[in-house]
Amino acid sequence: MHILVTGGTGFIGSHTVVELINAGHQVTIIDNLINSKRSVIDQIALILDCATPEFHQVDVCDEGRLEKVVAGAGFEAVIHFAGLKAVGESVQRPLDYWQANVGGSTTLFQVLARHDVKTIVYSSSATVYGEPDRVPIREDMPVKQASNPYGATKQVVEQILMDLHTAHQGLNIAVLRYFNPVGAHESGLIGEDPSGVPNNLMPIIAQAAIGKLPEVNVLGSDYPTPDGTGVRDYIHVVDLALGHVAALDRLTSAPGKHVWNLGTGKGTSVLEMIAAFAKVADVHVPYRVTQRREGDVAALWADPSKAEKDLGWKAERSLEQMCADTWRWQQTAMSLTS
Repeated sequence: MHILVTGGTGFIGSHTVVELINAGHQVTIIDNLINSKRSVIDQIALILDCATPEFHQVDVCDEGRLEKVVAGAGFEAVIHFAGLKAVGESVQRPLDYWQANVGGSTTLFQVLARHDVKTIVYSSSATVYGEPDRVPIREDMPVKQASNPYGATKQVVEQILMDLHTAHQGLNIAVLRYFNPVGAHESGLIGEDPSGVPNNLMPIIAQAAIGKLPEVNVLGSDYPTPDGTGVRDYIHVVDLALGHVAALDRLTSAPGKHVWNLGTGKGTSVLEMIAAFAKVADVHVPYRVTQRREGDVAALWADPSKAEKDLGWKAERSLEQMCADTWRWQQTAMSLTS
């Protein structure tokens, strides 16, 4: 298939592009490069020993430029990653998040509709569940009021897609609610490379381990969890990427609308993750306990059994491999910038 990947130079997008091309698909990438680098395209080509994927520096909010990319391209599907993604930042900059995540999505969907692109895989998030009544979280559990603007934008875009499916029965939609992506490609050539200070735990740990950051701020130690720190379901980004390929395949054999959790089904606390990373990398990871971050919940982890049943997909990579691949990527990234 010829697939448009929005946000395809980002962390999850770039790894998904690798796995899509591995699976024999043709890929065109668009990205505004606000939180990623164009050099990722070259790294993807190195990993695959192939020509660089087609790339356009386009913001999904820019309808005119988006139209030029989509018109006449013959896209058979789109995987939509593009958007802003930091919980804490969304609390401070809600308008930016509504504009990028909801405004950009509606613009994209309008352009796709004009050019008869009927298969959409959407990058959603476990944040749509809000503060769950219990864990693990299943897809049939209620979507509650989000605890932060980021989660609220994901809820709204999900609803837009459901409304579109009702209005246009020919649409095929997969909503993928994933938990906490970490790790990097085993080659060390691509990984999570945020601009400025990272917002997510794993790159913060890696940068503290290598001395780029002074320490890890553990955001709260008074949650109702075994060690008081937040518990999340960390999934290796390559497993997550393979979940997107599986969802795309499933839409060809089972058209319609689907929602799947992508996670491991296991929860790991912040302190457990710091300890695991320190052990795998054989380094000291300094940390300091601080106040809770507004918008965070205590514990989230998935029941991924529906994805395993429907897609034949299961997260295979261990916590140790997530840490090892992140450390390899961090060392590579530091050597390239030094």
